[in-house]
Amino acid sequence: MDKKNALRAGSLAAGTTLMMLLMSSPALALTRDDGDDPAPKLEVIETLGLFVAAPLVLFLVIAGLVMLLDKSKKA
Repeated sequence: MDKKNALRAGSLAAGTTLMMLLMSSPALALTRDDGDDPAPKLEVIETLGLFVAAPLVLFLVIAGLVMLLDKSKKA
């Protein structure tokens, strides 16, 4: 009886997913709108700096401040 319910749930999920995929329309992202104003492209070094280096530096600064300002007793 358990396999029957699992099969029913799986087929319902698969059917729902298939219907959603068939009924959805494409995003048409290649068509420009009237108010579309894309920004200039970032260079690779700018992208790495913005999305890799900056978060790492921010994390290290916050972690350092937490460790420096920790008021708990040393073990």
